[in-house]
This record gives sequence, C-alpha cells and structure tokens, in this order.
Amino acid sequence: MPTRAFAAQSATAPLAPFAIERREPTPTDVEIDILFCGVCHSDIHFARNEWGFTTYPVVPGHEILGKVTRVGKGVTKFRVGDLAAVGCLVDSCRSCASCTRGLEQFCTGGPVFTYNGPDKHTGGMTFGGYSERVVCDEAYTLKVPSNLDPARAAPLLCAGITTYSPLKKWGAAKGRKVGVVGLGGLGHMGVKFARAFGAETVLFTTSKGKVADGKRLGADTVVISTDADAMAAHAGSFDMILDTVSADHNLDAYLALLKLDATLVMVGAPPNPQKVTALSLLMPRRQLAGSLIGGIAETQEMLDFCGKHGIVCDIEIIRMQQINEAYERMLRSDVKYRFVIDMASLKA
Repeated sequence: MPTRAFAAQSATAPLAPFAIERREPTPTDVEIDILFCGVCHSDIHFARNEWGFTTYPVVPGHEILGKVTRVGKGVTKFRVGDLAAVGCLVDSCRSCASCTRGLEQFCTGGPVFTYNGPDKHTGGMTFGGYSERVVCDEAYTLKVPSNLDPARAAPLLCAGITTYSPLKKWGAAKGRKVGVVGLGGLGHMGVKFARAFGAETVLFTTSKGKVADGKRLGADTVVISTDADAMAAHAGSFDMILDTVSADHNLDAYLALLKLDATLVMVGAPPNPQKVTALSLLMPRRQLAGSLIGGIAETQEMLDFCGKHGIVCDIEIIRMQQINEAYERMLRSDVKYRFVIDMASLKA
C-alpha cells in the first residue's frame, strides 16, 4: 500500500515527505491508521546516524497510537475501530530463552525494531510511525485503555515502558525510597510511576526552574544535584535510583546515595563512557545496572496500569511539518516533556 511518511535520506538531511510501501495485512496482521506518534530522542540518534548503524532512508517513530482499520482473518485481539498501539518492537524470533520469558527486547536472534530493522515481509527495512498507517502482527500490537487521552498516551509506548520496567524490577513500592535523575521525557514518567507505585519519590535535577514541576508530577522532594550539601543529606538512603540522563554526568555522586545492596539503574544513554570509581560500588556493596524498554506482555501491563491510575505523559502536540524544529528544541531541552505528532497534519 502506498503510504505517506516523513523520512531522513542522510545523516545531514532534514526529514521531509517520503512515500513508503506498507504490506497488505497477513492473516495475523492489524492495520492501524496512525492518529498520534510520539517523538523520542532515539529518533534523532537514528535520523542523524549518531549510533553508526542507520540504513537510509529512515522513517522514525516508535510511540504509535491509532485506530484499527483492518484485521487479518486470524486476528482475535482486535476489531476494526479499536484503539491500538505499536511500541519499539514489531517482531522477534519468538523461540529463544528471552522471547519465551516475555523479554523480546533481548531476543538473542535479534529483536525487530519498529524502524531501521530487517523487515522479513518486504526484504528491506522497517519504517516507523512518522507515517499515515502501520501494519503489525497482532502479537506485537497493544491494546490501549479507553479512558486514556490518545495523544498523551502515545509516548507511553517508549518513555512509559522504559521507566516502568526498571522501577518494577528493582522494587519501587510503598516503604521504599526511590530517586529519579533528570526531569525530561523519561524522567517525568519515572516520577509519575514511582509515586504511583507508592514509593517515597525524590527527583534530582540541575535546574531550579524544574522544582515546582517535579513536585506537581509527584515528587515528594526535589534535590538540586549541583548543591553538595543537599546531595550529602541523602547519602546512603536510597533503595534504588533511576538515572534517565543521556548527557555525561557524575555517577559516583548518585552511587553514594544508595543503601547496602541498592541499585543505580541507567536508562539514559550518555554519548561517552562514564567514569565509575570502584570504591563507589564496593562500599557498601552497591550495584550499577541498565535497562532497555520492556517485553510485549510487560508493555501491555504498563498500559493497563496507566489506565487504572490515569497516568499519561505531559506533551506538546506538533504538526508533522514541524519535526525538524522539534528535533532542535529537544536538543535544547525545550519541551515539557514529550513532543507528539498529530498525524492528521500529514494526511491533510
């Protein structure tokens, strides 16, 4: 099917209108008319080949939410007219140890990501949500609670699951003290989830201008991380800290805040290797870990949790034609806290 989209043709080219082909739905496929697509920092990395493995042309977008327009004859979870979503994954081997545990993001055969991944149907690369429609196997398509605002729910497909998964795994819960480093697209969701899990929630930010917002979003305490005395007041007191920062920063400063056997979990991706002093881990037996999105079942669990608790993202809606400006604003941290594309602007 001919499909309108926006694509980058090279690392230096701005995103521009581009025609792609979507497959006709197979018996297990769901066709979705895309209503909204969130804008993730990973989209910039891929569009500009900052990670070194982009295949052009690339159509970014993995925070996809829309309405089902067609279903294959074998589809059982969706009907035409349903709200449906596609996140970061559209396929995997389905048989390795990771896949059978519901951890498709760690598929040893190679997860197929929503864009810039090998497309077994077309023989080319997958194209993402900066487009008018998407076709996805129902096994990798997600149901969206009807009480959630669709535009504000779209970024849950990446920013939501990226923060929900580690908070759940490392035990954010009532009676535990959880820190969130950074108040951006990921950090603001980390604060919302930590609070919803019942944890004492502390936000760390370098910006005094984000103190009020941090508290509005659910932080019990906001610490300015450049204030040495304020940081020292929390030494050795955290059960876990979720680090969402993708810029170079001092990990030792946050490791010092952990209790015995507590964990600093990184979900941000700084561009350079980060220095960690061995003694920061040895005394008193602290851990440094990383986490990457979540599997399909956990992503559905996260969406259902958001439906139950009324959790959505704080967003700014843009037209598709504003995407290049939005990228530059993201690089300046000039968004509260996630851009979402109204895809009606592409179809007009």
